[in-house]
Amino acid sequence: MDVIESNKYFLKFDRQGIIKYKAIAKHIKKLIDSNIVKDGEKLPSIRKLSEYLNVNSITIVNTYKKLESEGYAFQKMGSGTYAKRKDINKNFRREYSKVLKKISNNGYTEYMDFTGETPNGDFFPVKSFKNVIDEVLDRDGAKALICQEVLGYEGLRDSISHIFWNNKINSEDILIVSGAQQGIDIVSKAIVNTNDGVILEKPTYSGALSVFKWRRAAIFEVPVDKDGLNINKFEKILRKNTIKCFYTMSYFQNPTGMSYSYEKKIQILNLAQIYDFYIIEDDYLSELIYDDRIKYNSFKSLDTNDRVIYIKSFSKIFLPGIRIGYLVPPKRFKEGIQNCKINTDISTSSIMQRALDLYIRKGFWRNYIDKLNSVYSHRYDYTKYCLIKYLKDKAVFNDPGGGLHFYLRILDEISINTIQLFNEAKSRKILITPGTLFYKNPLDGQKYFRLSFSQVKDEDIKTGINIISDIMNQKR
Repeated sequence: MDVIESNKYFLKFDRQGIIKYKAIAKHIKKLIDSNIVKDGEKLPSIRKLSEYLNVNSITIVNTYKKLESEGYAFQKMGSGTYAKRKDINKNFRREYSKVLKKISNNGYTEYMDFTGETPNGDFFPVKSFKNVIDEVLDRDGAKALICQEVLGYEGLRDSISHIFWNNKINSEDILIVSGAQQGIDIVSKAIVNTNDGVILEKPTYSGALSVFKWRRAAIFEVPVDKDGLNINKFEKILRKNTIKCFYTMSYFQNPTGMSYSYEKKIQILNLAQIYDFYIIEDDYLSELIYDDRIKYNSFKSLDTNDRVIYIKSFSKIFLPGIRIGYLVPPKRFKEGIQNCKINTDISTSSIMQRALDLYIRKGFWRNYIDKLNSVYSHRYDYTKYCLIKYLKDKAVFNDPGGGLHFYLRILDEISINTIQLFNEAKSRKILITPGTLFYKNPLDGQKYFRLSFSQVKDEDIKTGINIISDIMNQKR
């Protein structure tokens, strides 16, 4: 239906009293980008819009041709022209990716980096890890460099089974992978086919969202509360759709920082059995718990029906350059997931697996985690203090009680979205992560941003949050 009467197509004339087709196209693009004109909504007919704007029909024909050429409209034969919203994240993702590459290449050393997802490399115990690598080479010789095992180095799998799982998981059921991202990718290839139903938290980790989009899964989103996703909305989707799997980050979820309560874990495990779906648990940063009220119980440790595919990365908490993680699949998918791993890269770095195994066995891992908790619990408290002091009337956030970041929502009275905030902060040497990256529909994240304190010193935390506050003050 044409919507002339809404006045949303109103345009002011230029100084010569002439509206050119480029100006009309620019105005309509703005309406589409801001969701005033909905994706797929029928645009006014050429005759009606030309009459409304008091221009000739050729001007509107050229307007619609320009919109089509720029991907903002499409035609249905015999029906008319329809709005098409471009992926506002596409170009920004490219830009944001360049920023992260420059950070990793030390190209943005003068910036205050609030985008980090891993602990600061300054805390990494290089000397002790070097000694462990030397000991591995002395012990194993060339085998440490060339020996490949399909499931991963047996010693590391034994260490994981014994130290992290108290031998409750058999080492033969553990598959070593090159980090959590590869784990998610392998699992998706093994169990998710085109149009299979997949439920994600809303918002969710952008890397997982990309994987399931690439698999062309039918993606359903369920909003999260303080203690996990909304169970009522979750079960409503389960009742109406056939769901293959549910992807979750059980502790300090990226980006919200939310952790699941014990009660919600039990509810979801029961629903998995009732509705016959599997849980992909990405155990993210659960080592960094600062609030004693948060108790560690993974979905996997509570699973009595073999419904959980457990993924754990050592890269996030240890060092991104050491690309090692592991997954524990249900028996039903064990062979398929192992085959997908073999087809992907055959084996993860042998020497790094052996070094990590020895590092864990010698107790260095526990010492390192204790050090990180000491450093980051202080930094967490200080960041929270600065957020309350400088952003209390501009943004709100939940208190995650652990992890490495906060997730903030800009209050409605502040007229800025987070891509604009990103750009303005970047111009003042501050880097943040806009919430648009974490949603299936980027528009849902326009008022959110993630602020990580992992790579920022105390004095820069205060300065950076002050600058963000100043930017928001200008947008009241």
